[in-house]
Amino acid sequence: MDISELYSIFLEHPVVTTDTRDCPKGSIFFALKGASFNGNEFAMQALENGCSYAVIDEMAEGVPADGTRLILVDDVLTTLQQLANHHRKALGTKIIGVTGTNGKTTTKELIAAVLAEKYNVLYTLGNFNNHIGVPKTLLRLTKEHEIAVIEMGANHPGEIKTLVNIVEPDCGIITNVGRAHLGGFGSFEGVIKTKGELYDFLRPNHATVFIHNENEHLKNIADGLTLIKYGTEKADDLAVYGEVVECAPYLTFKWGKGNGARNLVESKLIGDYNIYNMLAAATIGLAFGINEEQICHALTAYTPSNNRSQLTVTDHNRLVVDAYNANPTSMAAALENFRNMGVPHKMAILGSMGELGEVSHEEHCKIVETLKSIDLDDVWLVGEEFKKTAHPFRQFNNVEEVKEKIAENMPQDKYILIKGSNSQKLFQLPELL
Repeated sequence: MDISELYSIFLEHPVVTTDTRDCPKGSIFFALKGASFNGNEFAMQALENGCSYAVIDEMAEGVPADGTRLILVDDVLTTLQQLANHHRKALGTKIIGVTGTNGKTTTKELIAAVLAEKYNVLYTLGNFNNHIGVPKTLLRLTKEHEIAVIEMGANHPGEIKTLVNIVEPDCGIITNVGRAHLGGFGSFEGVIKTKGELYDFLRPNHATVFIHNENEHLKNIADGLTLIKYGTEKADDLAVYGEVVECAPYLTFKWGKGNGARNLVESKLIGDYNIYNMLAAATIGLAFGINEEQICHALTAYTPSNNRSQLTVTDHNRLVVDAYNANPTSMAAALENFRNMGVPHKMAILGSMGELGEVSHEEHCKIVETLKSIDLDDVWLVGEEFKKTAHPFRQFNNVEEVKEKIAENMPQDKYILIKGSNSQKLFQLPELL
């Protein structure tokens, strides 16, 4: 079956699923394969659970060869991606592509919040930004959506190229490039090249990209593109300028068109580094006809979730929760913000950073040295990579040991920064502190 035939079926059954636990009546099941599972083996179960069709790429045991509700293709994942691209082209919705090392999920949500002041917006839910999440997001597009904000992530070379060829964005933003997933990319230069694949796709049409004007790494690869710039250092060609007012603990900043800064925003985000995410959203909002008052309303109202830049107040402490993930760039930014935060009795609980390859030890040593220079009441380090460094702080092998320590002796009346790679599971700690 070719994509146009499958698309005709999709138009009659416009919900896709890859999970037999979530099979809405009339949906289409795509039998994906993983390292430890084969979706083809669950195709019949998906049909029994409510799906109208199942797309498979092999006839697994128990699957009848003549099943009229089974659609046999060469490769299910490729078919899912092709269907998503076909749907994107058929609707012709304006799409903003978002990628970057840090801040892409928050920036995507801020952009969507700003644009929602005027438009019906579809945007990536959570961080479903990979080779499966991106096509599933595109397949949620309807004729009612006026604009879409699609997040794209990568941890290996070439992945952004694959995703932009599915999404075919009209314009885009790379939030930044940093030292993350170095084990997969091989080097920082590999990070820049891969994130820059968004620019590469847009360049032939001299398309618009929104760019942080002080980021030389991005400017160096932005030739041939139409640049709309934002920043915190005044320049003649800025579309939007902003400046931090304070972080006590929430980010308060001023912003405005050009080099002006007349609009005050008291955000619900922790971290002065979030000003760049806020300015990106403001810049894109202006470009799409959102007025300054609407932009301020959206940025002020935005409340973070998913353990990103959140302040959580408990009966015992105030928690600065940024525990979704961590890399050297985001960890350094979080610590610098914590250093500058004008609050008393600060404590840090940090988890090891993953996927750093040969530079892992070096990068963890840098974080330890930074910690030594900050006035903190206490520091708890979690994971094998920190264990390999020389430091004077309390060391834990894993989050379970941290939980035991909390049960024995709960920290009291502290501002506690919680940050680490998702694999360290520090997101389990806020409810205990």
